Amino acid sequence: MSNKKAFVGNASDPNQIKAAKTKEESNRDQELNDIAHVLSSVQGRRFLWRLLGVCHVFKTSFTGNSTTFFNEGKRDIGLRVLGDINEASPDGYLKMMQESKKESERG
Repeated sequence: MSNKKAFVGNASDPNQIKAAKTKEESNRDQELNDIAHVLSSVQGRRFLWRLLGVCHVFKTSFTGNSTTFFNEGKRDIGLRVLGDINEASPDGYLKMMQESKKESERG
């Protein structure tokens, strides 16, 4: 069950539709700002990189059995996070990859 309240009470009211669109855009901007903030710290980038790994974003989800569906669900979440990261801060994503590479080279 969702706790979200509908932005529009009357879908035929252009003013309500315009206000809803503005509210939705404002919410999206806040989400992207939150992600950019997380990407602004080494700890945040490490956390997001681990999350993408747990979600198996860069691996196949196919197993040959019903586990594929579970894996694909995790991967879908990871792909959404990855899309948000790239939208919020493409440079942050590149920095995150570079830091991960350096860490893996250190052992």
